[in-house]
Amino acid sequence: MASRDWTGNVKSIFVCNGVNNHMDEERQADDYYATEPKAVKLLLERESFNANIWECACGGGHLSGILKEKGYKVFSSDIVDRGYPGTEIIDFLKYTGPNGWDIITNPPYKYAKEFVEHALDISIDGTKIAMFLKLTFLESKSRKELFKKYPFRTLYVSSARLQCAKNGEFEKYKKNGTAVAYGWYIWVKGFGGKPVIEWI
Repeated sequence: MASRDWTGNVKSIFVCNGVNNHMDEERQADDYYATEPKAVKLLLERESFNANIWECACGGGHLSGILKEKGYKVFSSDIVDRGYPGTEIIDFLKYTGPNGWDIITNPPYKYAKEFVEHALDISIDGTKIAMFLKLTFLESKSRKELFKKYPFRTLYVSSARLQCAKNGEFEKYKKNGTAVAYGWYIWVKGFGGKPVIEWI
């Protein structure tokens, strides 16, 4: 694989557009990129949630742990066990029961659209859903249709870059940081207004 090149070639264009972090490595098989805990701390400064929260792609518990510290009752699940105590093994996209819990998660990006749609499909009116996603999630014709059907209420753009680390190995990313911009997309089931963009 070619080395990193920031001189304006095709690869650097894709890096800056958020296809991956600027690391010369294969993507994690299950698209597991843990979220910097600071991200959810910033979110909770701006948003309140139901006392019961489902973290449906909990990974190593980076979000679940903070949510518990803040006093929320958290149901943590993932498609595989990544060592976080109490994780329930659930394929979220195959879960068909009704859900009255708010959802906060960083979904696997290759299934992000499906996670958003499924979360809203199974939720009751008033349920709040927070997804930590790349800002490039705003793009594409298919997601345009998603936003027509389910407009998000608020997008909180991080004013400083927040990290997602492959396999939760944040130490590997400290030196170079990330070229990817993220934000919290907030949906409320039943919301039909115009989205608002704010900064955290």
